[in-house]
Amino acid sequence: MIINILFVLLFLSIVLPMGIFYLGERRRDRFKSMLLINIISFFGTLIFGTIFMFSSVALGSEASNVPPEVQGMAFLSAALVTGLCTIGTGIATGQAASAGLGALSENEGLMGKALIFVALAEGIAIYGLLISFTILGRV
Repeated sequence: MIINILFVLLFLSIVLPMGIFYLGERRRDRFKSMLLINIISFFGTLIFGTIFMFSSVALGSEASNVPPEVQGMAFLSAALVTGLCTIGTGIATGQAASAGLGALSENEGLMGKALIFVALAEGIAIYGLLISFTILGRV
């Protein structure tokens, strides 16, 4: 029941400001205010949902000896590890791929080396996933 309400709030936080903007006048100042309303309502719903989800014990966790606060922190830390490693992977892959394409345009023999550097940057995400699986395996 509560999850359905959160999905409806999340859907309305995205669709309602866009609908109001497209049905009304399309001006630059109106766009900025609708975008601000959209951002505030979207992240407000996400924060409310996160607080609400971690405030109670999940079903099926009664057999675990780990307190719910520790479980919540473990889930948050696993999400942070995965998210931050993915962001780092995106930054590193973007820089390595653009440098590799620049080198490849000058010398076609460098394709293997360029692919190795891009693959090394992709490994950061795999390491983050391994760490988050390790964190979740201990909960």
